[in-house]
Amino acid sequence: MSSMKRISGERGSSTALVIAVVMVSLLFVGVAVFGVWAFMGRQDYKDNVDSKIVSAVAANTKEVQAKDAADYAEAAKQPLKTYVGPDTYGSVHISYPKTWSAYVVTAGSSSLPLDMYAQPDVVPSITAVTSAFALRVQVTQTTYSQSLTQYQSLQKSGKVTVTPYALPKNSDVVGVRIDGQLTDTKQGSMIILPLRDKSLKLWTESNQYISDFNNIILPNASFSP
Repeated sequence: MSSMKRISGERGSSTALVIAVVMVSLLFVGVAVFGVWAFMGRQDYKDNVDSKIVSAVAANTKEVQAKDAADYAEAAKQPLKTYVGPDTYGSVHISYPKTWSAYVVTAGSSSLPLDMYAQPDVVPSITAVTSAFALRVQVTQTTYSQSLTQYQSLQKSGKVTVTPYALPKNSDVVGVRIDGQLTDTKQGSMIILPLRDKSLKLWTESNQYISDFNNIILPNASFSP
């Protein structure tokens, strides 16, 4: 009986020893694998550190150059130019970037007493249907309600959205802002405001100029109601 207990004890001890050896072996293998991985990573960094630095510097340089170019383009727009229309038609004040050029027709027709075109650099042909101007300004002989009529169908079809709007400098005169497909070929934003028995329209014919329209043109525009 004593002999059998001794054999069982020895078997138990042997099993525990085997398990311990296996655990130590696995731990050793894990440590070795981690060591190899860490060494390879460090070696890769050591071997490629120069190229990594060059790539990082190049990426940062491009980002900085792009930001500098954007900042320069914005700074070049100042100080703003200002056009003031005839007193008869509301003394419309329009300020626009100095890097833009403007072409204005006053009293060109009985239905359109003020018609202004503005564009970066130079104004292209005003008769070319493909020209998408950065800024258009008109005083029309049509009443405010008549001016809105032509955009009702576009609103119903979902091509444009119409919301109430007032210029910051004429906050007491409320008109509308129209955003979307203004014509078959041009997308942009338009402001229509009542001006006595006439209408005042300001708009951009390209989403490319929406930022200038929102941040420069509209905050500085004004008129005498």
